[in-house]
Amino acid sequence: MLIGSLKIEFRLHGIFSIKEKRSIVLSLKQKIRNKFNVSVAEVEAQDNTECLVLAVITVANETRHIQSTLNKTVTLVENNSSEEITDISMEVFGA
Repeated sequence: MLIGSLKIEFRLHGIFSIKEKRSIVLSLKQKIRNKFNVSVAEVEAQDNTECLVLAVITVANETRHIQSTLNKTVTLVENNSSEEITDISMEVFGA
């Protein structure tokens, strides 16, 4: 069993309330979940309106499958978000 982890950090512009941020978070999470069989969560800076950090986790038997899923997730996020992506990190762990 292999576990794939993807962390995407965003810098938010023009967001002045947590409510506005939550609508962005919920929209992105729902799009990712609807397209891929992965878990998605906001993992850091939940009370910061200038920063958003999403984590995506998937489990599979092959590294290639995990990398493909996570790369497609990055592409989906890039194409469906107007927010600035500041960092992307991806890891695969063997269990």
